Amino acid sequence: GESYRRKSCSGVPENLDDPPNSRLFVVTSRCITEDELRDSFSVFGDIQGVWVVKDKQTKESKGIAYIKFAKSSQACLAMEDMHGKVLVEGTKPIKVFIAQSRSSTRHRDVEDEELTRIFVMIPKTFSEEDLKETFKEYGDIEYCVIIKNKFTGESKGLGYVRYYKPSQAALAIEICDKAYRAILAEPRSKSASTEDYSSGGAARSDYASADPGNYTVIDYRSGEFTRSLMMSTRAALTQEQIFALFDIIPGMEYCELQRDAYGMSKGHALIRYSNLGSALYAREKLNGFEYPPGNRLAVNFVDDGEDRSSPVGRMAMQFVAAQMMSAVWNGPSTSQMMKPGFSVVSSISRIQTDASLPPPKKLAPPDSKTKERLFVVFSPSPLPPDVLEDVFCRFGSLIEVHLVPGRKVGYMKYADKQCADEAMAVLHGRVVNGVKMKVMLADPPREESHKRPRTY
Repeated sequence: GESYRRKSCSGVPENLDDPPNSRLFVVTSRCITEDELRDSFSVFGDIQGVWVVKDKQTKESKGIAYIKFAKSSQACLAMEDMHGKVLVEGTKPIKVFIAQSRSSTRHRDVEDEELTRIFVMIPKTFSEEDLKETFKEYGDIEYCVIIKNKFTGESKGLGYVRYYKPSQAALAIEICDKAYRAILAEPRSKSASTEDYSSGGAARSDYASADPGNYTVIDYRSGEFTRSLMMSTRAALTQEQIFALFDIIPGMEYCELQRDAYGMSKGHALIRYSNLGSALYAREKLNGFEYPPGNRLAVNFVDDGEDRSSPVGRMAMQFVAAQMMSAVWNGPSTSQMMKPGFSVVSSISRIQTDASLPPPKKLAPPDSKTKERLFVVFSPSPLPPDVLEDVFCRFGSLIEVHLVPGRKVGYMKYADKQCADEAMAVLHGRVVNGVKMKVMLADPPREESHKRPRTY
């Protein structure tokens, strides 16, 4: 970080993510210098900084560099043109990606897929042909979609335009009339269409098919708010995590993470239910709920003029609660919610992960002999022991979870080698509650060491 700050006096912007997607991540050969990169890339636009990542000890290049442009379109053009080119004869072809924003917690590169679709506000009279005509000057368009009201077929005054290349989408956002409020569209989410998180399999309206974004879009200015909640969070939650959480309560119609003009999460999401009872119940159960542990969610009504103090509203809420309890007792028996005494929400939403976990198993007796230890590295910070135990016990024979104080690592001790191997295979590289885990075999405990025995 030091070199970034020092250079900011020389025209390098304080915020390297302004505008978004204007910084490149380049994988080069170690012999390629900052000047060679600057020369090769300056044809694409105004370069605000080039940084070659160097080894702290040897000060040699690691073969990785960042290049910051003034505009996203310049960075995208450079990426499209330079990826796979040989810069200096005899060196390997370079790889060029759009760099992650510095606040991103993801561990993969930004994919072209995420950079080619824009979301625009348009007059309600626009046809798809009008939309195409308006936006084709920035590049070849793969498709245009106008979002329509499912029941009346009328345009909602919102649309998507998909270009073939990221630079075309970036140009459209930069140059088109500000009235269109063009921004990059959210990448399509898989969760809405492929998984049904709801405990009782509550029927879900078919909004997955409503538009390519998988989430119906509400025009916030038209006062379409009814039975709507606004959730605020300090931790960075994804659309999928919020969706899964609020979808536990039957009747969710809509859920969208709010983003600013640059596509960054604002820490707010809008959730709407099909009935007042579900909205009341969700507000009661999820306001102040800790998710992930340590982060309290604030859930409040978006003012929509409905009278919530009415006995009808209360009755509706009790009806939803009863419906949910009957789903708990008569629903799929695999649900963790079968344990009496589990509060409905905390049982399902305590663990959010992209791994497919088997059901929990009993721990091995505490005096069992450890046959295998797994070493786990957490990023950005360790998970609570109870969550780790819940995740790692599902492969059987887990004796205990040990977190190393002050460090982002821990050990999982198993009484059976095969169980440990299976846990490692399923969990390595996976994300649980927003924490990425590397899961490896720990060094075997040395039996006959010649060092002095440890005294702790």
